[in-house]
Amino acid sequence: MENEEENRERKVTTRFKPNEFKVIDTRFKKTRFLKMSEYIRSVLLEKPITVNYRDKSMDDLLEELALLRRELNAIGNNLNQAVRQINSAHGNADSRLWLNLLSIIGSKVDPAIMQIKERMQNFSELWSQKLKPDEASSVQ
Repeated sequence: MENEEENRERKVTTRFKPNEFKVIDTRFKKTRFLKMSEYIRSVLLEKPITVNYRDKSMDDLLEELALLRRELNAIGNNLNQAVRQINSAHGNADSRLWLNLLSIIGSKVDPAIMQIKERMQNFSELWSQKLKPDEASSVQ
């Protein structure tokens, strides 16, 4: 058993062809190691190596959620600007202006909200299938 407090005194230098190093670097980047030397030591000493696995569908989901967040922020910003303009231009805005604003908001916001709900429902169905492997495999 190696003494953990013992310093590493021996050094080995190895040269690789560019394509060989590319393979090693690609494999290293998929692991949880922070340093290439730790990774290489673990491979050479046949220690267990934990590989990170990235789920492409999760990347797609996160990208879609970021787009939805931007969309919602844009809707909120537009609403705030419209309310500010009404208040600054007319002081105490009468009910007609507010009704007009609400109808405009309804015509612009409702379709966006419906689209967001549809997307969220689609992702919900996708993830419920992933969480229930027995049902997902029987559907195919």
